[in-house]
Amino acid sequence: MTEPDSSSLKLIGGWLCLDFINTVDCRNSDHLRENLSTYQGLVSWSQHANILTEDEARDMLREATLHPANAKIILERAITIREALYQIFSAIANHHPPSAANINTLNMEMSIAMAQMHLKPMGVTDPWKYTFEDVKLDRMLWFIIHSATELLTSDKLDRVCECQGENCGWLFLDMSRNRSRKWCDMKDCGNRAKAQRHYQITRAKHSQ
Repeated sequence: MTEPDSSSLKLIGGWLCLDFINTVDCRNSDHLRENLSTYQGLVSWSQHANILTEDEARDMLREATLHPANAKIILERAITIREALYQIFSAIANHHPPSAANINTLNMEMSIAMAQMHLKPMGVTDPWKYTFEDVKLDRMLWFIIHSATELLTSDKLDRVCECQGENCGWLFLDMSRNRSRKWCDMKDCGNRAKAQRHYQITRAKHSQ
């Protein structure tokens, strides 16, 4: 089986943690496609999403080669985080309360990420910011968790939507003025829905 190219996945969620959630295709179907099947794929996607620099990615892959068991654990943890985040934000998008179990997973990972954060002055006139300085195998997860907590506490949370495409399940921020966005991508799910509507209308006319 060909390894999925995680470095070419679309980043259309509008927020880092949503793009991470969207590393699964056809989530709501019997043919789910996992795009993060290896630690190398996780690193590749993280570089693609501008979480990791080229040097950081290279160092992490070298470390993963030396400690493959640890890398496997990080990948499994990443998938657990992704699925918990999906359940949380999907529930919010559909106006349901997230489950306590998924919130507990997020809080546990938030504690790990917070332990790695440092305040760093950016300049005389620029504000300080939080940053992550260590380069460990789970470095990308800290950024994803931080992104999720920022979204959950932001005024954009009510703009989180789930694609209405059949079996899709991708999440995105609807920043349209009248909040009318229905699809993760008009070129994909939007066009398929349009084609399906055309087919149904044509079929209905022929059956009359």
